[in-house]
Amino acid sequence: MVRKPEYVAYYRVSTQKQGRSGLGLQAQREAVERYVAGAQGDLVDEFTETESGKRNDRPELQRALELCRLRKACLIVAKLDRLSRSTSFILQLIDNSCRERGVVFCDLPQIPEGPTGKFLLTSMASVAELEAGLIAARTRAALQASKARGNLLGRRDAAIAQFAAQGGKAGAVTRNQRADAYF
Repeated sequence: MVRKPEYVAYYRVSTQKQGRSGLGLQAQREAVERYVAGAQGDLVDEFTETESGKRNDRPELQRALELCRLRKACLIVAKLDRLSRSTSFILQLIDNSCRERGVVFCDLPQIPEGPTGKFLLTSMASVAELEAGLIAARTRAALQASKARGNLLGRRDAAIAQFAAQGGKAGAVTRNQRADAYF
């Protein structure tokens, strides 16, 4: 009897807001389910994380990798950039943690084995890393432009506290001026 391929899914979104909306996660689940069904495999378990792809210490990813090792299952990720946008992290993970069964990226399902496959994967990971850098640069530029227009950056409660402190000082000055004028 031929054993069905087993898969362990890893889903990741970057922010709590994305996690609450479920939209990014739902799209990832659908991509994984389509791939597993097409491969006539079994989805053994799913691990979901709300964490920046910049972080390499992700507990749910570690749990997924451990289950892959124990079950000799393949890690499956909807998109390469959901695993990481770091070329070195992706290559290290594949070389060290997923050597036996590998990793499947649903957006890159036909990566061949061997040096050609490693070249293609490295190239795609580099594109994801470039994209992350461009996103960060655009975000920094937009924040600088907003600050130049006089907008306060940061958390709302910090901005409210700043306004309250300014209002308190202005009120004290006004009260002192009125008191001085009275006497």
